[in-house]
Amino acid sequence: MQNIMGHDIHADTVGEGSPALVLHCALGRSEAMVPLVQQLGSRATLFDLPGHGQSGNWDGASDYQRLTTDVAGQLCDGPTHVIGHSFGATAALRLAVERPDLVNRLTLIEPVYFVAAKGTDAHAEFAKGFRPFVAAMLRGEEDAAAKMFNEIWGGMPWDAMSDRRRQYLTERIHLVVAGAAEIEEDAAGITSEQRLGAVDIPVTLIRGGASQAVMADILATLATRLPNATDHVVPGAGHMLPMTHADQVADIIRSAD
Repeated sequence: MQNIMGHDIHADTVGEGSPALVLHCALGRSEAMVPLVQQLGSRATLFDLPGHGQSGNWDGASDYQRLTTDVAGQLCDGPTHVIGHSFGATAALRLAVERPDLVNRLTLIEPVYFVAAKGTDAHAEFAKGFRPFVAAMLRGEEDAAAKMFNEIWGGMPWDAMSDRRRQYLTERIHLVVAGAAEIEEDAAGITSEQRLGAVDIPVTLIRGGASQAVMADILATLATRLPNATDHVVPGAGHMLPMTHADQVADIIRSAD
């Protein structure tokens, strides 16, 4: 356990080879990304985001994406290949924009930077479908909200989960809200044409062909604004493809070497 930015952060390093840093999704944990890492042939550092896994609780006050990005920066061992999934991918992108000295390659798997899709039909449809989740959180119905969130983004049906897993998601559902402002409004301007245009490192964008339709628009915008990006789709995969289709995701990442 390391104390980083005033938070207790659990991190592990596995494998051998060129350095990589891996950021998991909201409500996940770093160990879920180990099978993917094992196929990559990298010396990868994986950490539990604040409030997740074995890391200590989020302090409830820090900008959650800012905090996650700063923790990631502290864990980079020089110029690093940074791999992020979902919310973790948004922090990975922010790190590349703000600390280009720390990132020499970027892999973004289903980055949920919804602001990049604003104005599209898919974004409007997604926002409409997400309103019941927001309403449940406002009513303090965290059990219902966690179930709704899992139905949209999860890889396993709610009723198929163990009680322990459902409890884990419910106890951390507030962290989805904690990170929402930056990915929906992007107050820091990370996804602007100017800032993304300055990210001149190789960027691999990956999405699941069966994921939410808004993901295609998010990646299309990022692919247009990032000067050295390639866009990839894993047919039949949903949002949790680093776990459900680890071999195919690893193939894509290796092919970009």
